[in-house]
Amino acid sequence: MRAVDIIARKRDGAELSTEEIESFVAGLTSGEIPDYQVSAWAMAVLWRGMSLRETTDLTLAMARSGEMLDLSRVVPFAVDKHSTGGVGDKTTLVVEPVVAACGVPVGKMSGRGLGYSGGTLDKMESIAGFQTELSRDRFLQQLREVGLVLCGQTAELAPADGRLYALRDVTATVPSIPLIASSVMSKKLAGGAQGIVLDVKAGQGAFMPNVREASRLGRLMVQIGTRLGRQVVALIADMNQPLGRAVGNALEVREAVNTLQGQGPRDFEEHCLTVAAHMLVIARQASSLARGRGLARAALHEGRALEKFEALVRAQGGDPAFIRDPDLLPSAPIRGSLSAWSKGWVSEANARLIGQASVQLGAGRSRKEDPIDHAVGIVLRHKVGDKVQLGDALCDVHARTQEQLEQALEELQPAFRIARRPVDSLPLFYRTIRA
Repeated sequence: MRAVDIIARKRDGAELSTEEIESFVAGLTSGEIPDYQVSAWAMAVLWRGMSLRETTDLTLAMARSGEMLDLSRVVPFAVDKHSTGGVGDKTTLVVEPVVAACGVPVGKMSGRGLGYSGGTLDKMESIAGFQTELSRDRFLQQLREVGLVLCGQTAELAPADGRLYALRDVTATVPSIPLIASSVMSKKLAGGAQGIVLDVKAGQGAFMPNVREASRLGRLMVQIGTRLGRQVVALIADMNQPLGRAVGNALEVREAVNTLQGQGPRDFEEHCLTVAAHMLVIARQASSLARGRGLARAALHEGRALEKFEALVRAQGGDPAFIRDPDLLPSAPIRGSLSAWSKGWVSEANARLIGQASVQLGAGRSRKEDPIDHAVGIVLRHKVGDKVQLGDALCDVHARTQEQLEQALEELQPAFRIARRPVDSLPLFYRTIRA
C-alpha cells in the first residue's frame, strides 16, 4: 500500500483498515516512509481523529513493531505508571521506587522531552553515568534482581513509536488523543506491564487543556488496555500550575531525592502517594487505596524507597553519590528571582508560561535534535493559594547567562497573578476512570 494513499484517506476522514494501519507502521519502522509523510499522516490524524478500533490497531501495530517482553517469566506481576507529561512532572522518580520498595516489581520504558520540559530520561541523565538504553536481557535481569527498571525505548522495543514520538513534538501534533493513547499503550504493551496506572494531566500546562479532554484520553486508554487484557486505571490530575516546585532536569531530580528523603513539597508527595496507592491495589499488594497509601507512606518515610532509587541508579551505571549528595548534580551559574509586585494571594502560576520560559532557558526542546541543559530551570517559591507580601520571591530562575536570566524573568511575570482576597489551592486530582 502506498503511504500517500493512506494519508489521503485519513485526510478525507475515512476509517483506516487494520491492514492499512499495519502497512503504514511497517513503513514507519523500516524508514521506508520519510519523516515528511509520517508528519503529514500525524496531522491528518490530529484533524480527523481515529475510532477505538483504529487506535487499538495502531497501538498493537506499534507494540509489535519490535520485540514484546513477556515479564511473566521473570516476576509474577509487573505494574507500571505513565504520566501524559506536564511542567515539573517528576513523579516517576518517586512513585516507582516507592512501589518497588513495597515488593511490586516495576519495569518502565520512558521517553525524552515532549512538550515544555525534559522527559524522564533527560532528568535521569543529570546523574553522571546513568545509562538509559538497556538490552532485553539486561532489562529482564535487572527487573528480576533489583525489582526496578527505568530505561528508554530501544530498537527492539516499540521502535515505531520511538520514531513517531520524536516527530510529534516538533510537528504540532502532540495534542492528538489517538496518537497520545496509542503511544502510551504501545510502550506499556511492549514493556510487558500487566497493570497500568495512567496519570493524565489537565490544564494550562498539559496536552489536554481541560478535564473533559483529559477524561476522553484517559477513558480511551483504559478501553484499549481492557480490550488487550490489561488492568488499567486513569487518574485525571491538575496541571494548571507546575507539579511540585522544580521545573528543570537536575532541579527536578533534586526535588525527587528530597521527596524520597521525606522532605519534598507536601502537595507533590501527596500526588505521588496517591498514584503509588493505585498501583499497589492493581498489583493486589493492597486491599484498598487507604491500605495502599499506608504502605507507600511507610516505604517513603522509612527510607526504603530512597534505597531502591539508589539501587536503580547503581544498576544502570549511575553514580549513587549524586543521590546521597544532590549538591553534586549540575547547577547553573546565574540565579535571580521574580518578586511579587503587590501583597495578596497567588491566584495563578500558569504552567504553560512557566514551561515555555524553561524551554527558553534550555531545560526543554523546541526541536527534536536540540540539546538539553540539565542545570537550568525554575523553582517556584509560591503556588496558587499562598499569601505573599510585596517583594517576596515568587520563583527563582537558574540560568546559564545573564541575558537568559533577564529574558526568563520578563517571560515569567505574566505567568503569575496576585489577588487581593484569599484564593483556594488547586486540587491534585479531579476524577478516577476505571474499566
